[in-house]
Amino acid sequence: MDKNKTNSEDNLAVALLYKFLPFWPLFLVLLLLGMAGAWAYIKYYTIPSYAVTASLLIKDEEKGVNASKIMESIDAFSTNKTVENELNVLRSSALMSQVVHKLKLYAPIYEEDRFKSIPAYNTSPITISLKSPETAVEYPAVYFTYDQATQKVQIDGKEYPLSTWVVTPYGEMLFEKNLLQNGSAQHPLFFSINNPKAVAKQLISRIYVESPGKASSVVNLYIEDNVPERGEDILNALIDAYLQAAQVDRNALVSQTLAFVEDRIQLIEKELKVLEEQIVKYRASNGAVNLNEQGKLYLQSVDFNDRRMNEINLQLAVLDNVEKYVLSKEENIGIVPSTLGVSDPVLSQLLQKLYEAEIQYQQLKKTTAENNPLLISLREEIDNMRPGVLENIRNQRSNLLASRDKVASTSSQYSHVLQGIPQKERELLEISRQQAIKNNAYSFLLQKREETVLSYAPSAEDVKVVDRAEASRGPVSPRPLYIYLTSVVLALGAGIALVTGKELLNSKVLFRSEIENCTNAPIVAELSAAKYKGKKTLLGPDDVAQVEQFRQMRVTMGLYGRTFTRKKIMVTSSIPGEGKSFVSSNLAISLASSSKKVVLVDFDLRNPNTSVLFEKANEPGIIEYLMDNAQPGEIIKPSPYQNLSILPAGINIGDHTELLLNGKIEELFKILEESFDYVIIDTPPLDLVSDAYLLSEFCDITLLIIRHAYTPKSLVLRLTQDNKLKQLNNVAIVFNGVKPRGFVKGQYGYGYGYGYESKYGNKSYKPRGIAVNS
Repeated sequence: MDKNKTNSEDNLAVALLYKFLPFWPLFLVLLLLGMAGAWAYIKYYTIPSYAVTASLLIKDEEKGVNASKIMESIDAFSTNKTVENELNVLRSSALMSQVVHKLKLYAPIYEEDRFKSIPAYNTSPITISLKSPETAVEYPAVYFTYDQATQKVQIDGKEYPLSTWVVTPYGEMLFEKNLLQNGSAQHPLFFSINNPKAVAKQLISRIYVESPGKASSVVNLYIEDNVPERGEDILNALIDAYLQAAQVDRNALVSQTLAFVEDRIQLIEKELKVLEEQIVKYRASNGAVNLNEQGKLYLQSVDFNDRRMNEINLQLAVLDNVEKYVLSKEENIGIVPSTLGVSDPVLSQLLQKLYEAEIQYQQLKKTTAENNPLLISLREEIDNMRPGVLENIRNQRSNLLASRDKVASTSSQYSHVLQGIPQKERELLEISRQQAIKNNAYSFLLQKREETVLSYAPSAEDVKVVDRAEASRGPVSPRPLYIYLTSVVLALGAGIALVTGKELLNSKVLFRSEIENCTNAPIVAELSAAKYKGKKTLLGPDDVAQVEQFRQMRVTMGLYGRTFTRKKIMVTSSIPGEGKSFVSSNLAISLASSSKKVVLVDFDLRNPNTSVLFEKANEPGIIEYLMDNAQPGEIIKPSPYQNLSILPAGINIGDHTELLLNGKIEELFKILEESFDYVIIDTPPLDLVSDAYLLSEFCDITLLIIRHAYTPKSLVLRLTQDNKLKQLNNVAIVFNGVKPRGFVKGQYGYGYGYGYESKYGNKSYKPRGIAVNS
C-alpha cells in the first residue's frame, strides 16, 4: 500500500476525530435517544412478521420434466406448460381475488393496542362475510363485542346472531364462529371493510413468485405476514385456486369434445335404427336373400370405401368445427376444440400454440397496460398465427374433398358391378352396406367417447405441489440489530449535521482558516478566552497559559530582537467588544514585566475602556493635552505595574477627531518615543470612526483584533475588499477569545485546527488577578 495514501487516510481519520470528539456528550445523548427510540419502536410500534414459503413443480418439457408415454396415451387432452407463463398465472388478479374471497380478507379483524393494531386472525371469536363485497362501502374501523353466552355480536349497541345473514349499517353480513381461533383477544376488537380488488392488488405486491433458475421448473412462492397461520392459508389458497383453475380449463375442453362425440353417436344411432327397420321390412316382404360370392367381395370393397368415406366426412366435420373456433377468436375466447379423427400433427401443434398464446395474452392483459410492448408483441404473434392455421385447415379440407371424390368415384364403379347382381340381392346388399358403414362409424365413436371419458379420471397432474405453505419458526422482521444500527447511524448523522450546521451556518468568525482565507495579513497570536468575574479593574492575567500566550505574541512580533526599532504599536479592532483594550493592556503589562519601559496610551476618546480598567477615567489626559490644557509630563500617570505608565484619554470624552489634526500628536509621539521603550496605543474601532486611520501613520505596527464567535465574517471580508487594511501600517492580526470547541474544556480549539492544548508551568505559581478579554 502506498505510504502517502496511508498517511492521508490517517490524517483524515484524525481530523474527523478531532473535529467531532469535543462534542462527545452531544453524540452520547443522541445515541441514547436513538437507542431508546429504537427500543420503543420495536416494542410498541412494530408487529413481528413471519416468512411463509411454498413450492410447485411445473411439468415443462423444455426443462426436462414430462409425463410418461402411458399417461400420454390415456390422456389425449394434456397440455404442455411453460414456467414463465405459469408465473404470470400465479400473479394474476383472478386467482388473488379467489384467495381474498375464500379467506374473507376484505373484512379483516384487529385488536386495538395502545400504539398499534394487531391482526386477530386466530384470536377473534368470529369471522365476517359480506354478501356483496365488491359494492360494499369501505370503513377503516368498526368496533364490536361478542357475547360468548348468547353468541351474539354487538355493533353500535345492536345485537346480531351468528350463522344468519343480517342487515347492518355497514352492509349485509354473515357472522360465523372462527374455526381457526387458538387464543383469546387481549384488546378491544374492530373490523375494517376493504375493496376486494384493492386487497388482491396488495396481495400481488406482497407475494413473490419466482423460479430459482432458467433451467429449473420449480416455482417458489414467498410471503411475509404478521400471522404465520394466515400466511400459510394465503399461499395454500393460492395454490388450490391455481390447481382448480387448471382443472376447470382441462375439464371444459374434455366436456366440449364429449358433447361433440355424443351428438354424432345419437345421429348414427338414429340412422342405424332406420336401416335395421328397412332390413327387417325387406326380409319380411321379400323373403331371405343369400348373397353370392361376387356380392360378398363387392360388399367388402364397398364396406372399405364407405368406412373411408365416413372417416373423411368426420374429419371434414372436425375441420369445420376447428375453423369456426379459429374464426370466432376475433370476438370470443373459448376452449380449443378437439382434433378428433384428424391425423395431421401440424394442425394439432398449431392449434395448441394458438390456444396457449391466447391464454397467455389474456393473463398478461389483466396485469399489464394495453400499450405494453410484450402484450403488443403477443397480439401480433396471435394475429400472424391464425392465417397459418386457417391455411392448414383449407389445405386439409381440399385434400379430404379430393379423397372423398376419389372414393366416390370408386364406389360408382362398384355400382356398375352391382348391376349384375339380382335386383333383390342388390337392394338387400345396399341396405346391408349402409348398415355396416354406420356400425363402423358407431364403433369408432364409442371408442373415442371412452377415451374422452377416461380424461376425466385422475391422472398425473401438470403441476405437482412440492411443499405446501410453511411458516418460519421465528419472525424475520423487525430485525432488532438492523433497527439499532439504523438508530446509531441516524444519531451519528444528526450529531454531525448539528455540529457541522452550527459551524457552517454561523455568521461569526470561528476558525483561524476563515481569517486566512479573507486576508494575507499575518496572525501573530491566538489568545484563549478568559473568564470575566464582574470586576472592572485590571490586575493582570491570572492564568499561566494566558501569560505564556502574550510572551509568544511578543516573540512572534519580534519584540525581543536587539535591533528592533518599531516601538509604537497600535491596537485596534473592527467593532466594539472584540477585546482591543484587553490585548493592549495585557501586552503592555507583559512588555513591562521584561524590564522595558512601556506607556499605554488610551486614544479611544469616545469610550476610554483602558482608562477605566486602570482607574484613570476622571484624570486629565490626551484630550486636555490636545486642548493645550495640560503638558505631557502632567498627563502620563504611573500604574500598579513596574515599568508601566498610563496615558489616559482625559476627562471631557466625546468626538475629538478634529483635535487629532492640530499637529500636537506628532509632538506627543516624539516625547513618548524618547521616554519609553514601547508605546502601546489603544484606538477606537476602524469600522465606526476614522481615528485609527489618522493615528496609523505615527505607528510602526498595527494589531487588528478579531474576536472568536463575535466578529462577523462579512466584516472581515469587507475590510479586505475595501482595501481598508492597506491604509494601516504593518497590519498583524490577533485572534482573540478563542474558546474550546464542544464540551471538552481546554482540549480542542478553533485555531490552526483541531488539536490538544497543553499547559506547562510552575505549580507554585499564584495568579494575582483576573484578566478580561471582552
